[in-house]
Amino acid sequence: MARNDSRRSAPPAQRRGRDEAPRSSALGRLIRRLFVWGVSLAVVGLLTLTVAVGLTAQSLPDFDQIKATQTEQMIVVRARDGTQLVSLGPSYGKWVPSDQIPQVMKDAMLATEDRRYYTHLGIDPIGLARSIWVRVEEGKWKQGGSTITQQLARTVFLNNSRTFGRKIREAVLALALEWNFSKDEILELYLNKVYFGGGAYGIDSASRKFFGHPGTEITLPEAAIIAGLVKAPSHYAPTADAEAAVGRGTVVLGLMAETGKISQSEAASTDLTKIKFAQESGQNSVRYFTDWALPQLDLLLGETDQPIEVWTTLDVKLQNAATEAIQSNVPKGAQGALVSIDRDGGVLALVGGTDYVTSNYNRAVNAVRQPGSAWKLFVYLAALEAGYTPNAEVIDEPVTIDGWSPRNSTGDYAGKIDVRTAFAYSKNTVAAQLGQEVGFSAVAGMAKRLGISTPISTVPSMVLGSNEVRLIDMTRAFGVISAKGAAVEPYGIVKVTTTDGKVLYERNQQSPAALVPAYVASGITDMLQTAVSIGTGRAAQIGRPVAGKTGTTNANKDGWFLGFSSGVTTGVWMGRDDDRPVPGLQGGTAPARAFASYMKTAVAGRPVEKFETDATLPAWQLESDDELLMSGAPADYYFYDEQGDLVDPVEQQDAPADRPAGDSRGQAPARVPPAANEDFLNEATGRVRPTERARPN
Repeated sequence: MARNDSRRSAPPAQRRGRDEAPRSSALGRLIRRLFVWGVSLAVVGLLTLTVAVGLTAQSLPDFDQIKATQTEQMIVVRARDGTQLVSLGPSYGKWVPSDQIPQVMKDAMLATEDRRYYTHLGIDPIGLARSIWVRVEEGKWKQGGSTITQQLARTVFLNNSRTFGRKIREAVLALALEWNFSKDEILELYLNKVYFGGGAYGIDSASRKFFGHPGTEITLPEAAIIAGLVKAPSHYAPTADAEAAVGRGTVVLGLMAETGKISQSEAASTDLTKIKFAQESGQNSVRYFTDWALPQLDLLLGETDQPIEVWTTLDVKLQNAATEAIQSNVPKGAQGALVSIDRDGGVLALVGGTDYVTSNYNRAVNAVRQPGSAWKLFVYLAALEAGYTPNAEVIDEPVTIDGWSPRNSTGDYAGKIDVRTAFAYSKNTVAAQLGQEVGFSAVAGMAKRLGISTPISTVPSMVLGSNEVRLIDMTRAFGVISAKGAAVEPYGIVKVTTTDGKVLYERNQQSPAALVPAYVASGITDMLQTAVSIGTGRAAQIGRPVAGKTGTTNANKDGWFLGFSSGVTTGVWMGRDDDRPVPGLQGGTAPARAFASYMKTAVAGRPVEKFETDATLPAWQLESDDELLMSGAPADYYFYDEQGDLVDPVEQQDAPADRPAGDSRGQAPARVPPAANEDFLNEATGRVRPTERARPN
């Protein structure tokens, strides 16, 4: 029986039709599945993105918190008249609210950085696509796809790395910012925070730095310059390359015309080459002052990261005069320093060297040098307090103390003279005798009382200035005499405010304590004035009463002049940092001339003040020695102890019986040093010669 093979022998065309149908069905199913999966993934991705943006939006700081954030602290230092001296750290300027930002500034920024700003949701799809295409072609990310919102997110929350992960976070943050804030708020944040180069953050800081006026006064040409800086701040900033800034600004004008923000004719007629950029103020000499004053903020404010403005005592005119005085008079190869304080201790000028850029070492406040005869201030103060007067007679003659034999700089001796003359001509032998008589420890105590903060040795040679001191401490001591014996503390900071005017610190003036009796201050002022009038300080004369003292050390290594007039006290030091001799350097030469040069400017606007030199001795000093011993000398003034603390002798006298008299640490009470003994007075006035003294057996 024959088999029927009809099923196996179907025509080829039929077989192809049956085979292709299942294949088409499979491909369709695959496409449908991919579509479903794609839509599902897109939905999941969209939901995930929505959740991420929502959560991020909830965790974002509010507008005021973002407004207050900054990466580093900005410190603007101002002179006593409000002039900006220097800006340290990033400069954020003042906050400019949206309604006060010039429209040309907004238009210039939008035309340059984000022309579709008001139509996107924080991410510009067109710009993003272009950025991705460049990434594929060039292998690196460009900033062209970043919107203003993304740039704000990067500025406030992220860094500038160009990784894919950072771009994702930036996009999420940008969407969250758009979720939380209006377009005007975002633009306000951006324009007040974006970096424009030269240390300037925000349009107000940029406007002040580059054009010298607030951000509320920005003109069209200036807006074009500022908007053009965002692309490459370090390259286009006028402080780096003014020509490049102008070139970039011209491009911005073209973009503004292209987007309809300005007309083509307006763009063509705007000449950016006529813009006058603000000149940066010199920060050379001023930095010596700021280096001394600003560390005090740690004590005045404590921890703070707010942008602040520090209002100081510095007078710009006097600082310039001080700088010129030092640079014009300092000997070749030497250094110089100057400190000048007002009658209340406010530092008017401070110069720590001939050039801050070359050497920022602050010789005015950090260097310790021997003061030479300027130290005699403390010797004669101790003598006046012990009972001497400027008219008392002393003997200028050879003297030996514990094997030490001081000599006068002139090599000769004047014999019988008065205390005033001995001081005016800086007689070393007389200073040595006075120091021995009143006690070297009394001289050291006087120096500490008036603010000398360095260690003091009480060897006999200390009366001639063998102890090392700081210029600012010596100036302070002379300031006490100018203040008629009242305490003077040099200070440089008057108040500290935030950039919006909130006061964080303000100095309170207090009644100064008396460090030496008024009659002692009067007596030493008489002698200091004589030293300038007829003595070693004649080069310091300025045409009005001046009181001061010269100081010169061995081999002319240091030269000093310190003095005061019309309420201004100034100290000058000159010498070499390596302590080598400076030929011809004496306190009465270059330092005194620098003092006079500066002081003519410093007191020019002040009334002439005559010194009170009529010393009226107190009743206790006019009593006999026996009565003095019985009644005791009044402790009517304060002094600084060895720790630099101000001590009230009256409180010490009233101290409870269960603890030693003194301060809270139990230190010894203060008392007026005893008057000079009879032997010394007889010798000083010439009634008895030293050789006639009774010698011990």
